[in-house]
Amino acid sequence: MTLFLKGLAFGFILAATVGPMWVLCFRRSIAQGALAGFVSGMGIAVADGLYGSVAAFGLTAVSGFLLGQSFWLGLIGGVFLLYLGIKCLTANPAPVQENQQEKTSLGQAFLSTLGLTLANPPTILAFAAIFAGLGLASVNDYGAASLVVLGVFLGSASWWVVLAAGAGRLRGRIGPGLVRGINIVSGLSILGFALWQLAQVLR
Repeated sequence: MTLFLKGLAFGFILAATVGPMWVLCFRRSIAQGALAGFVSGMGIAVADGLYGSVAAFGLTAVSGFLLGQSFWLGLIGGVFLLYLGIKCLTANPAPVQENQQEKTSLGQAFLSTLGLTLANPPTILAFAAIFAGLGLASVNDYGAASLVVLGVFLGSASWWVVLAAGAGRLRGRIGPGLVRGINIVSGLSILGFALWQLAQVLR
């Protein structure tokens, strides 16, 4: 139970840290409703669970392969973030309840965030390091390791429920001016993250 609670806390804190996926899920919740934001968040939670599994179970062959492909995965992820940032900046600032310009299906919302999160293999190293710091690296059996991974997944999913519900409540209460402001801030933020990721990859 202690390991599960540590995994739960770690997953929640990891998801709550502001990053490109945080911004993307927030904006989707505003533009398309809480369900779209939640499904997007679940894509991230699943990716966190997968990378957590690689770290918790010591799957060195898998982590070695993914880290070996860091350049191409990071490049693809960075380019896609550039696309999303530009899409945010050019989105129609109509009231959200009338805005049909960027209707993303739930499947597309899930797969896009899953793919973007998986496009950062060094996350495995962060999981391994933090697991060690929290004493999770001492797990010696698959049952305990599974509890850690389950905790990480549920903790991450819990945050996306909070974010999607909170942002979703704002939907329909804001006018074109504020929507445009959110689009600009979101777009510039995502572009900034994209440029940072591309710089890291190319360096």
